[in-house]
Amino acid sequence: MTALDFQRLLSIEHNGWLSLTDGSAGDFYDSLMADDALMILVNGQILNREQAVISMEQSPPWDKYYITEPQLIPLGEQSAALVYNASALRAGQDTFRAIMTSVYRVDGGRLQMALYQQTTITH
Repeated sequence: MTALDFQRLLSIEHNGWLSLTDGSAGDFYDSLMADDALMILVNGQILNREQAVISMEQSPPWDKYYITEPQLIPLGEQSAALVYNASALRAGQDTFRAIMTSVYRVDGGRLQMALYQQTTITH
């Protein structure tokens, strides 16, 4: 299995979502994101690594999540994107649904998330 293997990246995404359900997302993404990484949220916010970590530390956890239709898009020897549909639930709120794109790169032998983008599917 290579650093950019489909199953490995999908496993990382699941671990990220699990961290969003158990309150450990700040630590998880702090260790995963590259120093220059960005998160682009469905509401139009663009967060740098530090802002993303703080946001996750302050957000209530999700109760459940689902990943469907994952696809790997190789971007070269040292980078790839994983695209999938996601839905997540919190008690008392509408189901969150979006298309997620996570771009990973290998830098200095370390796998890092370089870019994460949410695209709405409700419009």
